[in-house]
Amino acid sequence: MIWLGAALALLVLAGWVTWLVRRLAVAPAWAEVLGPRRSAVVRRATVAVAALGVVAFVAAEVVQRTTDPAPWRPMLWLGLTAVAFTWYLTLGLLVVALVCGALRLARRPSARLRAARWGAVLAVLAAATTTAYGHIEAAHVRTTEHEVVVDDLGAGLDGLRVAFVSDLHVGPVRDGDFVREVVDQVAGTDADLVVLGGDYADGLHRHVGPYLDPLGDLDAPHGVVGVTGNHEFLNGDADELVARLEELGTTVLGNESVVVEAGGARLVVAGVHDAVGTGADAPDPDAALAGTTPDDAILYVAHEPSQVVTDRGVDVQLSGHTHGGQLWPFGWFVPLDQPTVAGVDDVGGVTLVTGRGAGAWGPPVRVGAPPEVVVVTLRAG
Repeated sequence: MIWLGAALALLVLAGWVTWLVRRLAVAPAWAEVLGPRRSAVVRRATVAVAALGVVAFVAAEVVQRTTDPAPWRPMLWLGLTAVAFTWYLTLGLLVVALVCGALRLARRPSARLRAARWGAVLAVLAAATTTAYGHIEAAHVRTTEHEVVVDDLGAGLDGLRVAFVSDLHVGPVRDGDFVREVVDQVAGTDADLVVLGGDYADGLHRHVGPYLDPLGDLDAPHGVVGVTGNHEFLNGDADELVARLEELGTTVLGNESVVVEAGGARLVVAGVHDAVGTGADAPDPDAALAGTTPDDAILYVAHEPSQVVTDRGVDVQLSGHTHGGQLWPFGWFVPLDQPTVAGVDDVGGVTLVTGRGAGAWGPPVRVGAPPEVVVVTLRAG
């Protein structure tokens, strides 16, 4: 079944690339304006670039899942960036195809040909510009501040600042230097508690795990806690990653809770494994919230917003996973799977704070969903 799925995926990929080549090199009938030789050069160049992008992407997928990405980083960057470029090129060419189709129905062949030619050029320029912008946006992690009122929170913890970092996704493109920048940014937030929301790395832990070592410098008066994300389990070595985080001073909440106390006030910080965990690593909200009552102030941490628990007295939930959509317009489709995309929402009486994440999965590109470190200030009700 695996080989059948791979064959179907390659077939779809080949069909997609063939369509792109036709829209770029065949439909515009370049021979009429460039002559046979130059139009042949355009066609060959388009096929070569498309083939290079496919090869780089497939190679990137294989390398990041099987070996140390460091020596291959330029190729990984190229292959993963090709995904974003191709996505926006496809969107642009779809618009061009619709316009050309309408002109064909209107029996305006000359106008259709002009639209195909100019549209192909503009689609390439727009895709390149959007992808370049997305690289710049993805490279600048911002700090987003939210203030949340917790009715059950005692006055002694009023104003508690919680820094939330999720979805670092180090490995293929980003390494320890990126993590160091994020750690330094968290240090500047004056947080009382740091929460890590999962999806730390992509790739085998023995290769990419050391990139997370700067997390050991995270420091907050009430400590550093974290949970697992779905990629920890997809990578197949969640236990090794959890062990590294613990060695770095992070308390990993695997269906557990800790209590933050100050001035006679208490805050229960509970965390669960990601929804894809199985066996001992399956999410267990009952275990995480054992011993709590609806009168407790509860901060709940789960990688995915869909893991929200609305019937156990949880006041605030911190989640990541969505990336805010990462590449426009994917944010429009996130609600098909998750109750929120980003920001602060009320879901069944729980204040759900969803961060867009600091890193990027796949393409090191973000469009319309800038990366962030989220700081939540808890106010006593």
